[in-house]
Amino acid sequence: MLNLTRLYCGVAQPADHLRYGQGHGAPRSASERRPIVVWNITRRCNLNCIHCYSDSTAQVYPGELTLEQCNAVIDDLAEFKVPAVLLSGGEPLIHPHFFDLASRAVQKGLRLTLSTNGTLIDLSTAKKIKELGFSYVGISLDGIGDTHDYFRGKKGAFEKTIEAFRNCKAVGQKVGLRLTLTRNTVDDLERILDFIEFENIDRVCFYHLVYSGRGANLVSVPPARTRAAIDRIIDRTMQWNQNGKTREVLTVDQPADNAFLYLRLLREQSPRAKEVYDLLKWNGGGANSSGVGIGNIDTQGNVHPDQFWQSVTLGNVKETPFSKIWTRTDHPILNGLRNRRPLLKGRCGICRFQEICGGGFRVRAEQVFGDPWAEDPGCYLTMDEIAAAPAEALAGV
Repeated sequence: MLNLTRLYCGVAQPADHLRYGQGHGAPRSASERRPIVVWNITRRCNLNCIHCYSDSTAQVYPGELTLEQCNAVIDDLAEFKVPAVLLSGGEPLIHPHFFDLASRAVQKGLRLTLSTNGTLIDLSTAKKIKELGFSYVGISLDGIGDTHDYFRGKKGAFEKTIEAFRNCKAVGQKVGLRLTLTRNTVDDLERILDFIEFENIDRVCFYHLVYSGRGANLVSVPPARTRAAIDRIIDRTMQWNQNGKTREVLTVDQPADNAFLYLRLLREQSPRAKEVYDLLKWNGGGANSSGVGIGNIDTQGNVHPDQFWQSVTLGNVKETPFSKIWTRTDHPILNGLRNRRPLLKGRCGICRFQEICGGGFRVRAEQVFGDPWAEDPGCYLTMDEIAAAPAEALAGV
């Protein structure tokens, strides 16, 4: 996760201590962080999104955790002192005990965020979310008007999404937008950026496509268009900041963005290039993501390195607490993820940006090549950009 507001604009952000080792409560190193846990509390959903990584729909899925089992997970995560728990789905608000689970989590001292399609957040629900103490609500948007409705598989979803944003803001709930970069959404990018400005949205996360669930059926954005999209997002982030509106803008699931941003700073002869490189180096990119700084519990209780990596199961919380599963030392994939750089192959294996990219997003390599250590097929950097060079030149010294 790359915070453009912090790195490109130089504006301090709420999670700088976790992402870049800056400020009170920062761990000694990124690799020592407890994981942020993405918890899919239900697979059931009221929409049928064409890029859904959990392949969810409007049906009951047997085998999901009972209330008692969910409570045990909450207690364990609190004792393990994870920095945050992201409740996801399916659509988490459909879970029959959603508010009970959220209340228990907050009482146990967990920092809660919510990932939702937004269509169920009326004003009353927004108030409950705010009163419970959610630190953040991320609402998915995948285009404007008919484009969003097409992605969501339901006419009128866009209007409900806008309503959810407005309801959250009306009650003072921190809320933001989550968007996946696909060919359709890149085509709609300018209107999406205008929408963010018009609706005064304070936080936005641009996710790169991962080939999980129904997302495997989508065609990736070509490298040239990805580069243009990231450049446009960076431009708009700075424009907002210069106009007195500092928004938290992040890109997610493609650590190559770290190198792309750094190279842009070098081209612009920015005096902050060295500082940004050092922050990115502390963060480590992908090297401290899946299996290290982020983990997943699915609806059946299975634990995965991240929410997109459903083919690798590390254990099940019905049998073993998450804390015990996460600290095991006998799983080859988990061990590899914790020291992945020597295992990298192809372009990732020879890339000069390993210490700030960390080898990209490993699950994409497995999804495309059947090898978690192969090159990240979603990387859009050119061979000239990744070619070996002295570390001193990279750091701008």
